[in-house]
Amino acid sequence: MKQVLTLVVKLQPTPEQFQSLKDTAQAFAGACNYINQNVKANLTNRNSIQAVCYEDVKKRFGLTANHVVRACARVGANRLTAKQKGKVKRRNFASVRGFKPTSFDCDARTFRFIEDGYLASISTTGKRIKVPMRVSNYHIGKLKGQNPTSAQVCQHRDGDWYIHIQLKSEPPKPIKTDNIIGVDFGRRDIAVSSTGQSWSGKEIQNKRDKFAKIRASLQKKASQGTRSTRRRCRQILKRLSPEGEKIPTMAKS
Repeated sequence: MKQVLTLVVKLQPTPEQFQSLKDTAQAFAGACNYINQNVKANLTNRNSIQAVCYEDVKKRFGLTANHVVRACARVGANRLTAKQKGKVKRRNFASVRGFKPTSFDCDARTFRFIEDGYLASISTTGKRIKVPMRVSNYHIGKLKGQNPTSAQVCQHRDGDWYIHIQLKSEPPKPIKTDNIIGVDFGRRDIAVSSTGQSWSGKEIQNKRDKFAKIRASLQKKASQGTRSTRRRCRQILKRLSPEGEKIPTMAKS
């Protein structure tokens, strides 16, 4: 069984490309809502739904053939999930949530990753567009030499467009060994191994308690002091956030 890693990458579309993505998401959501309201609620299989409404949906919403197929699949998956959660009564699809115009699904025919220049080639209701991606070193490492065949284009709450790329790979095979060690994790002792070794958590806990007291004091001043004091306290609080704390090396006992 293959494992799936989803990479979320920000897109950098031109104003024209931005509108194309928005139009496609609206058409995709419209198609999903239309399918959900006009196809029998007991149908949850993509092929069964597609057989009933494919031609009608394609003409009404101007989507590519593969986007229509993905819309049928999304409706089917949505219904199945609702049914499994007990939200849908027999012959009643009203409790299945509607579809918002903030995303659309892509397959190998409607999406292609171009490593040269890091572009996302995406089919829209208008034309196929090549949108630059804002990639980090992490993205570059994961995407190198890859040929992903599925993705989801989404508009996040910040209003920007992102592409969620699914990378499929074979999970690593477990290494056979005769050497086995068990480790128990705790607070007083951070770790205790089955071989009798233990690592004390006293120093780490003292460090955390110290920072907790300092943060509590700064939070009080940040809400009651002068404007300059409040600003300074917020700056210090940001620097002393848990992510920025330096935890000392565990002491081996």
